[in-house]
Amino acid sequence: MTDLTETAPTTAMVLAAGFGRRMRPLTDQAPKPLLAVAGKPLIEHALERLQGVGVKRVVINLGYLGHMIRDYLGSGDRWGLDIHYSVEHEDRPLETAGGILNAMPHLGEAPFLVVNGDVWCDFDLSRWAARPLPEYCPGRLLMVPNPPHNPEGDFGIENGLLSGTAKPRFTFAGISWLRPQTLAHYPKVRECFGLGEVFTFHEDKLQAELYRGDWCDVGTPERLERLHRRLTAEN
Repeated sequence: MTDLTETAPTTAMVLAAGFGRRMRPLTDQAPKPLLAVAGKPLIEHALERLQGVGVKRVVINLGYLGHMIRDYLGSGDRWGLDIHYSVEHEDRPLETAGGILNAMPHLGEAPFLVVNGDVWCDFDLSRWAARPLPEYCPGRLLMVPNPPHNPEGDFGIENGLLSGTAKPRFTFAGISWLRPQTLAHYPKVRECFGLGEVFTFHEDKLQAELYRGDWCDVGTPERLERLHRRLTAEN
């Protein structure tokens, strides 16, 4: 039987350095990951889910009003986590891939989870922990049906792999499990660039899984309010 203790993800990165311009005026005084939904900040929901699947170490990139995130989360002791911070220039975020590369010294050499700090999703990450990445595979992406704000989708899925040509197309959920080499060995590495082009480069090699459960990209005040109403109604 395969020993999963060395292959299940124990390190995660939470992307939290963006400006949150579409969330204004709510983000004039606070970074988007600290906006509350159902009684706690968005990023706290993410940390609880990560801790619940065995993640021990979390790296968070800080940009716009990042000191507020550090002040609120501290060392991570409240969640049984060891939190480290990767600081970026407050006025010039490094984008998603650039932010991860900047944080690589904190992430180690094993595959790590990446979660957008402004995404809500009830996907059970323990399903991934029980299904390790094959040695040859650069990573695994969670995909969801296209929301109204992204009707054309991002990628298709063919035979369990990410595809730029397969139909229908789905939306990247902002949740992935990546090997460090997937970014570090990307031939167009630079200071600021996004994960989308890295995923495109690794099409037909990255695993992709479609999830039809509860997911929300909390990108506007209206979406934040809808998510808050739904979650508080459930409780």
